[in-house]
Amino acid sequence: PPARLPRPVASPPAQARPATPAERTRSTAAARPQARAGAQQQRRLSFGVFWIGVAGLLLTGVVAVNVLVLRQNVQLDQAIRERTRLRAENAGLASRVSAAVAASRIEGLAQRSLGLVPASQQETTFLDLRRAK
Repeated sequence: PPARLPRPVASPPAQARPATPAERTRSTAAARPQARAGAQQQRRLSFGVFWIGVAGLLLTGVVAVNVLVLRQNVQLDQAIRERTRLRAENAGLASRVSAAVAASRIEGLAQRSLGLVPASQQETTFLDLRRAK
């Protein structure tokens, strides 16, 4: 590595004297760009904070919409399960109605066409098949 050179030592400050008007104008003119740069930096910073807030609000809205969609999906799933249960119940009831209608229809046809009548309980004999073995 290159060798370092010693730094020059600053001379003691000269006796303080009041600044001339030209020097004051130069110093304030030199400070203005710094003030403008500080104001611009402050504006940029507050603009960034503004956009962070806007992004936060948008993300909050997206989360809220997702929660609402999930709730709707749960309700839809419950409605589909209820519909499936009701359809199965309707099918069972339709089968029972069909069986009941078919029996009475067949009985009516047997009576009209063939002259058959249901047997009374006294005329009916039951066999016990358990003893027949």
